Amino acid sequence: MSKGAASRAAAARILVEVLEHGRSLTQALPQHTEHLEGRDRAMVQSLCYGVLRQLPLLNAALAEFLTKPLKKDLIILHHLLLVGAYQLLFMGTSDHAAVAATVEATETLKKRRQKGLVNAVLRNLQRQREPLLTRVQADADLAHGHPRWLADTIKAAYPTAAADIFSANNQQAQMWLRINTQQTSVAAFTAALTAFDPELQVHDAPAPFAETVQLRHAVDVRTLPGFAQGWFSVQDIAAQHAAHLLQPQNGERILDCCAAPGGKTAHLLELAPQASVHALDIEPQRLQRVRENLDRLQLNATIISGDASSPDSWWDGQLYDRILLDAPCSATGVIRRHPDIKWLRRRKDIEQLAALQSALLDALWPLLRPGGRLVYATCSVLPVENRQQVEAFLTRHSDAIGLPTAPDGAICWQRLPGDQGGDGFFYASVEKQ
Repeated sequence: MSKGAASRAAAARILVEVLEHGRSLTQALPQHTEHLEGRDRAMVQSLCYGVLRQLPLLNAALAEFLTKPLKKDLIILHHLLLVGAYQLLFMGTSDHAAVAATVEATETLKKRRQKGLVNAVLRNLQRQREPLLTRVQADADLAHGHPRWLADTIKAAYPTAAADIFSANNQQAQMWLRINTQQTSVAAFTAALTAFDPELQVHDAPAPFAETVQLRHAVDVRTLPGFAQGWFSVQDIAAQHAAHLLQPQNGERILDCCAAPGGKTAHLLELAPQASVHALDIEPQRLQRVRENLDRLQLNATIISGDASSPDSWWDGQLYDRILLDAPCSATGVIRRHPDIKWLRRRKDIEQLAALQSALLDALWPLLRPGGRLVYATCSVLPVENRQQVEAFLTRHSDAIGLPTAPDGAICWQRLPGDQGGDGFFYASVEKQ
């Protein structure tokens, strides 16, 4: 079996896990790529991300050449054909390599008897590629690459920006590094990075991110200079607003809720190294990631395993000066990093998430001292999780006063995917009277 066939077979298996069994890419990718070399693992990731971004269009294209759907024990072949179709229509792989490796993968998947079927579908797709692409891309519901319920929700919320949101969601996200100025300087890191690989071409971030740089292309960060020494963290520029908006001060007692994997916890400590930061998360296993990240960055926080909606089970009774609630949400603002979200999330999930967000806000509010600040954050673009959530909270709590959060002074700040090269994030800052 060639390496090309192995990567195509692995991609098909991962797509089955995601689209048929509801597993996330984060879970499925490592399981099916641990036996592959670095370049082949990157190919598998590229194939899976691409298929999930263009899924409706690819399904429509394959339907033109399949006399009946491939189901039950042949479902793996449908996903293998998605892999082949993505290569032919979008990836720029040579036609011969795309078809040959994908057809060979049928043997790896123990579907050798269907080898001719896979070859015939891909060859037909290859021959009719241009008119087919023109036809399916003319269908707006296929071209935007989102499930209908989500597309309709985004269109209703952002009638003039919906097309830009869809486009941003289907692009590869930029790679941002936040420099840990407790361990090095931006100048020292960028000099080391340039010496390591001049092609990475560092770009400075806009204000107020003096400690942030953008790489020209994504890399394995473990290979970069200073990784083991804690010189930097990977964090999208939009996510970095959380710590800046909270404005942590040395000597303060600060609660970071839903803290895993610890990026915002670390940023708070980098800005205020003498603050007493408590990192809370409901999942003990995810808290291990927080510990590992803080250890690498040489930072210290109090780590608490507990449910933020039930403080009585973990809170020591001392009020906090500041609280950051990075709430569980639909993650519709980070689809470009996690395209499986489009197909794993359901309409019914949104109502449940909104109810949880409301419960978290109400449970945490009594833990904040008078004059203290709470920052509410999500990586969602849906108003019901964001602006409507904050407006309802301010109505319920007369001692809550909205603070200027957005650049124009508004309480609510919705960043859309692609703004300044960042993800979609929402923020609101509230002070307790």
